Amino acid sequence: MTTANKWNSGINDRKLKELICEIGRRVYNKGFAAANDGNISIRVGENEVLCSPTMICKGFMTPDDICAVDLEGGQIAGKRKRTSEILLHLAIMKNRPDVKAVVHCHPPHATAFAVAREPIPQCILPEIEVFMGEVPIAPYETPGGHAFANTVVPFLKGTNTIILTNHGTVSFGANLEEAYWKTEILDAYCKILLLAKQLGKVSYLDERESVELLDLKKKLGFDDPRFHVENCDLCGNSAFREGYKDGPLEPVAFEPAPHYPGYLERQKTAAPAAPAPAAAPAVDTELLVKMITEQVMAALKK
Repeated sequence: MTTANKWNSGINDRKLKELICEIGRRVYNKGFAAANDGNISIRVGENEVLCSPTMICKGFMTPDDICAVDLEGGQIAGKRKRTSEILLHLAIMKNRPDVKAVVHCHPPHATAFAVAREPIPQCILPEIEVFMGEVPIAPYETPGGHAFANTVVPFLKGTNTIILTNHGTVSFGANLEEAYWKTEILDAYCKILLLAKQLGKVSYLDERESVELLDLKKKLGFDDPRFHVENCDLCGNSAFREGYKDGPLEPVAFEPAPHYPGYLERQKTAAPAAPAPAAAPAVDTELLVKMITEQVMAALKK
């Protein structure tokens, strides 16, 4: 992704505006945003964010349609009015300085989980365990205001993808492609879950397989709340329990995941490594040769 070389120079960067339009076309063509649904943003300065405008189809935007706001939501550039839901994007960026891009839309399979308020099961698909992990479900608030924006804040430390109850999804990352990919991965996974449910059930990975995937995730350098949260079940939706004021959502459509000891718990109770064997004492080679020679000469004299 092309980025501005210096902060405060990005609000007129046409390549970044074209990138927002390109991601908008992908979102629209995938069926993730009907009509004027969804919004997209890129942080381009210490206090500047490019974003899609309100009341526009994401599949038909042009660079001239893109506007800019400051981190408080005030519009600072653009001929079209900024989206009201930009406050959601700004809340994420202010709480996660590493985040430079945000995509909010309504991918149908993931949004089905948002409408059903069904937690997305873990320990099923290896790619999800390694590249995504648990996807929390933020509580419902009327879209557009600060209360709505703040619903995601309790979950931001442990994920780059959040389901918005009865609304859609928001995904974010270091660049716009990464933010969009999270949405695409999530919706594809939700589609697989729904298809598997039609066949009868989903099959969970066993304990060994689940641990191996988390070991691989750590080896690849990806973070996961299960590496840090105490008393967090290996496959349960419990890493974000502090964010759920009324407790985590209970599964209804899918059988609960099997209970396996958490990753941290497992590390603490693992048997300590066997101590290394003591080093052999140093051998005096000359003395050993002398002793052997004396024994041989004594034997020959007999």
